[in-house]
Amino acid sequence: MALKPVASLLLFLNFCMYVIVTAIGGWAINVAINRGFIIGPELALPAHFPPVYFPIGNFATGFFVVFALIAGTVGAASAIAGFNHIRFWNYDSMQPAASSAVTAWLLTLLAMGLACKEIVLDGRNARLRTMEAFLIILSVTQLVYILVIHGGSSKRQASARS
Repeated sequence: MALKPVASLLLFLNFCMYVIVTAIGGWAINVAINRGFIIGPELALPAHFPPVYFPIGNFATGFFVVFALIAGTVGAASAIAGFNHIRFWNYDSMQPAASSAVTAWLLTLLAMGLACKEIVLDGRNARLRTMEAFLIILSVTQLVYILVIHGGSSKRQASARS
């Protein structure tokens, strides 16, 4: 089975989803900045005030958006290294593509865990639900991409030895 077309499809899909996650995360940060919590010198912080305050969503939203934004930017950057690997498709180009893909996958898993916490707490809008869904899907497709590029590498090494 030719793994290069599968890797190319997964890479393009992941890149598009990481860009969408980053765009929605940027929107959420913009909303938080524009509608942020402003407190005067005579007022006190309310009880149960989250350390990363977002006027949308719930108590987990601030952490979720920050880590989703980091995962999205690292994932998009790892896709650029992946496009270089698809172009050359050799062992030397696989190493940086695989290491950046694993880093992006781990950050995606972290953001996905926060997405699960946000889902449990409820009270979020459609854009945040979209970002949650994309991160859950990305946690699987990024892992499959990593396995595909490693599988293609082991087949090339085995054929080169014989």
